[in-house]
Amino acid sequence: MNASSFQDSSLYELAASIEQVSQPLQISPTTFKSMLSAIMDVLSEAQEPATLWMKLPRGYAWSSEVERYQRSAHPDSAIYVLKNPQSAYRTPEESDRPPSRPPSGDSNIFDWDSDSDSDIHFIEPLPSPFTICSATSLPLAAHSQLRREYFLMVRSPRFSVLLLAHRPRSVRPSTSPDPAPPSIRPQTTAILSDEGNPSRRKHPLLCICSFIPQTIQQVFSGVHQAIQAGQLSEPSPEGQALLEQWDNLTQGEAIASSPALLGQFYSRQMFYQEELWHRSAADRKLSEQVATLQLECEGLTNRLRIKDEFLKNVGQELRTPLTTMKTALTLLESPNLRPPQRQRYMELLTKECDRQSALITSVLDLMQLEDHADHALMQPIRLSDVVPGVVSTYQPLARERGMMLAYTISSDLPAVSCLHKWLSQIVINLLDNAIKFTPPGGEVWVSAKQQGDYIQLEFKDTGVGIAPAELSRVFRPFYRLRGHQEDQSSGPGLGLSMVQQLALNCGGSVSVRSRPGEGSIFHVLLPIYNT
Repeated sequence: MNASSFQDSSLYELAASIEQVSQPLQISPTTFKSMLSAIMDVLSEAQEPATLWMKLPRGYAWSSEVERYQRSAHPDSAIYVLKNPQSAYRTPEESDRPPSRPPSGDSNIFDWDSDSDSDIHFIEPLPSPFTICSATSLPLAAHSQLRREYFLMVRSPRFSVLLLAHRPRSVRPSTSPDPAPPSIRPQTTAILSDEGNPSRRKHPLLCICSFIPQTIQQVFSGVHQAIQAGQLSEPSPEGQALLEQWDNLTQGEAIASSPALLGQFYSRQMFYQEELWHRSAADRKLSEQVATLQLECEGLTNRLRIKDEFLKNVGQELRTPLTTMKTALTLLESPNLRPPQRQRYMELLTKECDRQSALITSVLDLMQLEDHADHALMQPIRLSDVVPGVVSTYQPLARERGMMLAYTISSDLPAVSCLHKWLSQIVINLLDNAIKFTPPGGEVWVSAKQQGDYIQLEFKDTGVGIAPAELSRVFRPFYRLRGHQEDQSSGPGLGLSMVQQLALNCGGSVSVRSRPGEGSIFHVLLPIYNT
């Protein structure tokens, strides 16, 4: 007897030639495992005495299915496990240990991308009083055709079935022709992993599930050849004993399965598929919730960062007038101080006190806006009821500076969704800003028009303008335009920040267009009030 006498063949190729498979069935390992579980459930529930021949992938998820069947099988059942030669036996001591990495689901039950040999870890009888049927391990040849194949073959009086899967090699660029037979060539289609993550695609298993006696018998003959070839390369007492009594163990051919048990199998398989679908739907929902929570977490983190920067800026802004006042008080204590100098220092103290008071008031107002934004109930406010009154209060200041201040607000414009005091504050801050940075002889216009579901309020001036590099920073708290004499005495630098916060609270926005020396245009979009 020599090795060439018992060269084993691909079981998938044998089954495919009988079944006349034209298009290979591609499935995920989770589906393969659910079909395996359904078969074992039918045998256990019907207490069908059966002989199981199997070669399964490596891992706890697979060995646990076999162990579960061992505890519920008919006493006359038997299990034969084919293994790749380099796989280690699981010792009785290892069987008593809990798994080093408990299963976290079926998402990792198969290493799709690995070309390494994989088979089931458990191949020895479990040393447990709850075990009903034992398992016998049978080594394969070093270069067996079954190395990349996994199967469960059941032979019993009423239920014979073959579940067979082939793991194709990963597709790699090559100039040489594909050596695999056409029936087992992997298709270019890839299957998504069970988590539904499109970034992680896996190569599928090519599967055959057959209840045809001729197919089962042919594959069974292929298993016999694989065992004979394995005994030549790696002899074992179990394999030798099996081959010696092979004819006694395998008397008779596989027969057609009972329709009742077939119905139970399909019902159980549908149950598992429905369970997998619900689990997948729950995982997707959980994934969406995780993504939402991550966005919320990022939003909260950004808000905390902005608040930290805001508090740091508040501290710096409060320190500046305090330093100036402390310096003025120190100078006032000088005995040689002249009356004009004393008067100048007193005016400086008054000015810095007012500046600090305005800063504190603005900070409190801005914080109050943020705290009450979510609870404010919007009201229908007409621009014609607010803008003219605010503009009239600035007319004396504009005349004093030799400026023209005008507005055009139609009374036919729809009401905006806002609060009266918020709209007034927006107009006050933008008018004050426009007048402050417009030189004598300049002009300031206020106008409004409807744009879709919004009303656009425009503030246009012929002032000094804003440099392009500063446009993105004008709405930041405490930011003041550089290079202007007004910037140190023009207030706390929170006016435009308040305008932006108020517009956002109303569901609108604010933007600016400007060029140095050509003036600025501020646009405030406020939503139209819907009853």
